[in-house]
Amino acid sequence: LYNTYWIRFPRGPLTFDKAVENIRILVQAAEQAGVDRVVHLSVSNASPDSPLPYFRGKGLAEEIIRRSGMSYAILRPTLIFGAGDILLNNVAWFLRKFPFFPIPGTGDYQVQPVYVEDVASQAVAAGKGQENLVSDLAGPDILTYQEMIALVIKAIGGWSKAVHVPPQMALLLSKAASFLLRDVVLTRDELKGLMCGLLVADGTPNGETRLVEWLEGYGDSLGRKYESEIKRHYPRDSST
Repeated sequence: LYNTYWIRFPRGPLTFDKAVENIRILVQAAEQAGVDRVVHLSVSNASPDSPLPYFRGKGLAEEIIRRSGMSYAILRPTLIFGAGDILLNNVAWFLRKFPFFPIPGTGDYQVQPVYVEDVASQAVAAGKGQENLVSDLAGPDILTYQEMIALVIKAIGGWSKAVHVPPQMALLLSKAASFLLRDVVLTRDELKGLMCGLLVADGTPNGETRLVEWLEGYGDSLGRKYESEIKRHYPRDSST
């Protein structure tokens, strides 16, 4: 069983607690069906003790996997990038559309982007094993957030300028954008996790693809269209 189920933010009756319970039901059903191994996609720095609901829920889900009767591989990717990615694509979209791009705070907090195909390769390999495994999935480069934005600007040939703003101002701007786009651009917890360095792994990098190299081949098409989280994952209520 490959489990990628999770939610980025609560919406309607679907909360992080409900998502954890859904994973519990899924694991029980897998055991009853005779599944003997699960590969679970988590997130870097997941912990049941995290003050951030997203990372805490991911940590609770990991505990469910560990306590199951199946052998498991728990994989913890950092910041995934690749074709079809919402986060990096929409950063590029804003950089194409507006004369400035807000950088919350100093912008010197770090990220460690990992290529989606590297994640997929590691997941396939993990599925072939039998031993219990918990592993970070991280790219070869650790960048500051400001450095990552600068790479995207260069790759798309953008003219937007990165401007430092207080984190609260960045959240207010994201809320305004969310209202206009009928989407969720950025949550408070996502910003906290980013600024606390939770998108950087502790271990040795195991991804091979560098963000800068991928951007050289894909940058021209990045951000040409806004990708809506609501339309992609909640199509029934995307018009509300």
